[in-house]
Amino acid sequence: MSDSATDQPYALIFDMDGVLIDNTPEQARAFQLLFRDLGLTTNARRLLRRLNGMPASEILATVFTNPVPKKQLEEYAAQRELLYRVLYWNKRREVAGLTAFLQAARAAGFRIGLGTGSGEDTIGYILDHLGLRRYFDVVVGKDDVKRGKPHPDTYTATARQLGVQPERCLVFEDAVLGEQAAYRAGMRCVAVGTSLSATDFQASLTYIRDFTELTPKHLLELLEQHSAVPKPHKKP
Repeated sequence: MSDSATDQPYALIFDMDGVLIDNTPEQARAFQLLFRDLGLTTNARRLLRRLNGMPASEILATVFTNPVPKKQLEEYAAQRELLYRVLYWNKRREVAGLTAFLQAARAAGFRIGLGTGSGEDTIGYILDHLGLRRYFDVVVGKDDVKRGKPHPDTYTATARQLGVQPERCLVFEDAVLGEQAAYRAGMRCVAVGTSLSATDFQASLTYIRDFTELTPKHLLELLEQHSAVPKPHKKP
């Protein structure tokens, strides 16, 4: 999608968890089962409302009173990942309207990227099982960047690989920290309400419950009407 002023494309960059798929309940359940095994009383659902979008090992680092070695946190994160995959195995399905929207966006000329905090195995567990990889020009995961969300690295790297300037990128996010990552990357954001309400987000262009509520034409109108990128909160 381009305009006569710049002749540059627009790009759509999607988070994965909670955006392409509605898996937050299973993610929370996996964390809760891990916490039970570790003797922790942390409420996983409340935790994810604040920290969803961060790498699992960094989320886990916040629940311990005393510092835990990084290697141990990674082991806990791997345990949580296994629990999540078992819980979600038979539930893998795309958010309503996703494939039709991706097809329409590509036909309209948008570049399309995926920017997620998941590793390649987890990306494949979703994208390849659901046959979605074909719709993405670029896929960026946690192994491709040094810092996860809410830092901007994931979305900055995705835009760079897409060859599109940040101000012409629009991020789809279900998490408040992901929204902040988009603004830090100099991009605008659409909030996907699989687990949060519209008022939980700072300044999204629009709020959708699924992709049946949006068309590429409407998206282009929003982008052209709201050119300014919101300023992120000061603290990552």
